[in-house]
Amino acid sequence: MTTSVLEKLCCQIPWCQPAILESTLELALEIAREGREGRRIGTLFTLGKADAVLAASRPLILDPLVGHAPAQTHITDPDLRGTIKELAQLDGAFVISEAGTVIAACRYLDASVEQIELPLGLGSRHLAAASVSQRLGAIAIVVSESGVVRVFYDGQLEAALIPELWLLDRHHAQLGRRDVEGQHHSVDVPTVKPVGRERKARIDVVRVARDTREETKDLRLTRSVAR
Repeated sequence: MTTSVLEKLCCQIPWCQPAILESTLELALEIAREGREGRRIGTLFTLGKADAVLAASRPLILDPLVGHAPAQTHITDPDLRGTIKELAQLDGAFVISEAGTVIAACRYLDASVEQIELPLGLGSRHLAAASVSQRLGAIAIVVSESGVVRVFYDGQLEAALIPELWLLDRHHAQLGRRDVEGQHHSVDVPTVKPVGRERKARIDVVRVARDTREETKDLRLTRSVAR
């Protein structure tokens, strides 16, 4: 899923904010790449339609994110991202609002298999993501223990992301933007070929410089002979 595909997906969803989706994806990719305590882990994020997702799910444990101020549980907060990486080792999904606030953690999603078609090899976590995205209209992001991150919307698998390729694609996109900005800031300086007196003066300067170098060379040879 390149950055252009990310923007295309967000354009299809009225409430989607590209910066929030990108932050959520980056966190999912970090979890997929880093794992926890030396092992790969899997987890699930739902983005958008938070009230509907909460109504269609139930807590597996006492929610550690309940009661905190929204500013402290925003997906872009560095401290929260570290907490989420720890909580990702537990079962259940993270529920994120359209504004980027992580509403809940460790939620069991009620999934339905009706009208859901998944590629072979994907398990119950992917089924739950596809079901929630279809029934509730949320974006679902699954981190697989294989290290792949998959994005679902409207019951469909929109993309499968490999962390290293995503980082490489973002790096190329940033380089492309820098090149464009550099072109916008560049200024073409016209050059005028000297004519008449200006040209003659330039030639005279060159000749003087050349004569000076020759005189210096002769002077060095004279000193060498004198020694």
